[in-house]
Amino acid sequence: MLNNITIETDDNGLYPLIATSATPHVTGDTFLNGRLTVYQHKTGYRFSIDAILLAGYVRPKAGDRLIDLGCGCGIIALILAHRYPGLQLFGVEIQPALAGLARKNVAENKMSDRIRILERDMATLSQKESQGPVDSIVCNPPFGRIRAGRINPNNERALARHEIKMTLEDITATARGMLRTGGRFFIIFPAERITDLFCRMRAARIEPKRMRTVHSYAANSARRILVEGIAGGRPGTSMDSPLVIYQAAGVYTDEVQQLLS
Repeated sequence: MLNNITIETDDNGLYPLIATSATPHVTGDTFLNGRLTVYQHKTGYRFSIDAILLAGYVRPKAGDRLIDLGCGCGIIALILAHRYPGLQLFGVEIQPALAGLARKNVAENKMSDRIRILERDMATLSQKESQGPVDSIVCNPPFGRIRAGRINPNNERALARHEIKMTLEDITATARGMLRTGGRFFIIFPAERITDLFCRMRAARIEPKRMRTVHSYAANSARRILVEGIAGGRPGTSMDSPLVIYQAAGVYTDEVQQLLS
């Protein structure tokens, strides 16, 4: 569960963001029943439930090496390191303030031996930093096209939510360059942009192999999709059962509650 927090919504009022009060500029929250401590900027970009859903979709094997592209405060890497102690993880973040928070979170949770934060543009990333190709790439990317929709006036939020510094083409190209053949790529993306995502993945030689639609309520249309691709994989995509977030107003489904606890 989420401990000592309040809930606010994102720009579309769709998914909750995790928030609480602490210092004037940074909040500190306990997460996963107190097993993780997560610091975030009070007024900057704060992770949403999308990150939780994506972390729950990843299927690593013991000893895998994984990169989180655009890791923000490091939440996905922290969750995966907690759930799978044998993983080695790298978080890549272009914004210095967020990269600093990610390093703080890694240190506070005593995971510095398993998670390394790289402060850089993913376009400059090479296998040298990861000591060779990795087994998995995970990405909760900016969703908004740069010329579509309102740009958030907060620069940290704008960069995290719009394709300003990180485009879908950048993500898929970097993922393919860092993955071993047969390696896995995991992403959450707006359902309305499924064609954009699948076209970019295939162009980068990452074949979409598994997908799952995400719905706020069972009766609602899908707003997000979770997708797993395989580098150099053969054509053929399977569809998992839908993931529903709420069973009633403010009440998570059992599956989502399990991901949070």
